[in-house]
Amino acid sequence: MNRNLGIIGKKVGVTQVFGEDGNVTSCTVVQSDSVVVGKRTADKDGYTALVVGSGDRKEKHTRKPQLGAAKKAGVAPKRILRELRCSAEDLGKYEIGQPIKVEDLFEAGQLVDVQSLSRGRGFQGVIKRHNFAGSVTTHGTHEYRRHGGSLGTNMTPGRVVLGRKMAGQMGNVKVTVQNLRVVKVVPEQQLVLLDGGVPGAPNTIVRLLGAIKRPNAGKPKKAD
Repeated sequence: MNRNLGIIGKKVGVTQVFGEDGNVTSCTVVQSDSVVVGKRTADKDGYTALVVGSGDRKEKHTRKPQLGAAKKAGVAPKRILRELRCSAEDLGKYEIGQPIKVEDLFEAGQLVDVQSLSRGRGFQGVIKRHNFAGSVTTHGTHEYRRHGGSLGTNMTPGRVVLGRKMAGQMGNVKVTVQNLRVVKVVPEQQLVLLDGGVPGAPNTIVRLLGAIKRPNAGKPKKAD
């Protein structure tokens, strides 16, 4: 489990960044407005985490339990709520109602992990969903060009085995992309520019955490 502290934001879109050497880097832009709306402590809950909210919600559109929790915390109701696991040390750095600034967590060259929902593709066949080759298109092939072929067994066990690649719902699943490099941080607009693609359509909710496999990559070494 990734316990590196991070943010919740939305995928704004893509852009280009020109380096000092003239090279162009394609970047995905993530914008954050994360605010701490609650805490989970080891004594009370058995683990440590920050409850982070993003985006304001009207009170008349908020359910009473959520509205009561927001008023108790002294913050406006949020559209998105997520728990971000963290260490006890990171938990003590933030108070309820305090925003999480991107410049405090990320810097250019750092590696991060991104988690979001991929684009929903609806019901798709085996060629698009699983990259099947399809059948031959000559020698009298009739209405079988994009079929999946045989499903397998006959008498034993007499059923389609579990996990068989078939047509069905494609996309709209949680996807994690690891070790993306931070190209630039814009504190004025709370933007983080990432080198590479982030799953999902524009305005998709994104969870951005420090890389779990290479937590110190890109960070400057502390002087002795």
